[in-house]
Amino acid sequence: MGDIAIRVEKLSKQYSLATSKYRNDTLRDQLADGVKHLFRRNKQSPRSEESFWALKDISFEIGQGEIVGIIGHNGAGKSTLLKILSRITEPTVGVGEIFGRVGSLLEVGTGFHPDLTGRENIFLNGAIIGMRKEEIRRCFDAIVEFAEIEKFIDLPVKRYSSGMYVRLAFAVSAHLRPEILMIDEVLSVGDLQFQRKCMAYAEELQKSGATILFVSHNMFAVKALCNRVIYLSRGQMQSDGKPEEVIPFFEKESKLGGIKQAQDHDGFVTAEPSVVITELELLDESGRPRTVFDYGERMRVRMSYSASGMISNPNFVVALIRSDNVACCNYSTALDGFIIPALSGEGMIEVMTPPLKIVSESYEIHILVWDEEFQRRYCFQRGRYFHVRHHLFSTHFGVFHEEAQWFMPSETVEQQSTKQTGGLRS
Repeated sequence: MGDIAIRVEKLSKQYSLATSKYRNDTLRDQLADGVKHLFRRNKQSPRSEESFWALKDISFEIGQGEIVGIIGHNGAGKSTLLKILSRITEPTVGVGEIFGRVGSLLEVGTGFHPDLTGRENIFLNGAIIGMRKEEIRRCFDAIVEFAEIEKFIDLPVKRYSSGMYVRLAFAVSAHLRPEILMIDEVLSVGDLQFQRKCMAYAEELQKSGATILFVSHNMFAVKALCNRVIYLSRGQMQSDGKPEEVIPFFEKESKLGGIKQAQDHDGFVTAEPSVVITELELLDESGRPRTVFDYGERMRVRMSYSASGMISNPNFVVALIRSDNVACCNYSTALDGFIIPALSGEGMIEVMTPPLKIVSESYEIHILVWDEEFQRRYCFQRGRYFHVRHHLFSTHFGVFHEEAQWFMPSETVEQQSTKQTGGLRS
């Protein structure tokens, strides 16, 4: 195989819509299915279930020592691809071959037994990937130091916070010296300092010849870490190349998706008459189409609509939803004092946001139309994606960052000045 670390050939994965949300086709899932089929055997005809392809006809090769970013919007198939390569789930069609020892960090909970201690899980994970006990002992102290959980190493990991869990999981995956390391978006659980430490360690691994697959919505982390990017969309591979070539294509495609009517899963049923958003444009302050905005820029959201009947006092709401489904902020005609007495037929409405102070990430526009009391809903649609960029403010800073005013008592300032000058006064 020479210098090939990963080979994927015509890989496809099909899920049943009835079960895909809750399962990964693990051995436990397959056993449960077998029991269900035993009970169904005497029924006349089992109900046919709809299915969809999470991945469809994916092919690529990755050489040893490459750091490859896997990008795409939610539902693109990124995590499914990593789970197949990590042998967590099996493909429906095609082959995914790995040539080397694999370490995976896919989601909080993967690979650890909750009732075992941190110490026991380190040895368990090492044994799973084929290391001898003596090898694991040699790495043990470095793993614990890197994870910064010395005081808790002998506690069951089910008592760990999500941040502690991820720190230990990354430390184990990286320090057991895998030849291939797969990292999903899970690192966003860690704090900023730990993320930087992980990125630095990943670069060290790559210099030693390790191959790294890195899934992230953070395009700036992908640009900084990866020398190649694969872009997936709706289960299919759209582009494969250098970050500076593929990421702009991904950002351009972000604005091309249609306006989707969202499902009524939150207890509200869309009322009649209803409103449909027929077109949505994202523009900068001067009116130019944009999908990438710098932190602090303003954004125009221009909506064309069609109302099926007369609606009194409609209340348009534009919500900004982060890639991890966190609702970051919203703008409302009713709350912002823009009164619309009535709505009917076709028309257009536009909102100019204040300076975007949300952190660097990928966001989706959700558009809702309510009555002015937020009791009756006429529209709920999901729209375009856009990105906010900043060299520092990531999700580790929370949802947004605003400058605050800071004060220090004058006597404290004088004390600090005195210390700095060694007690000398002019």
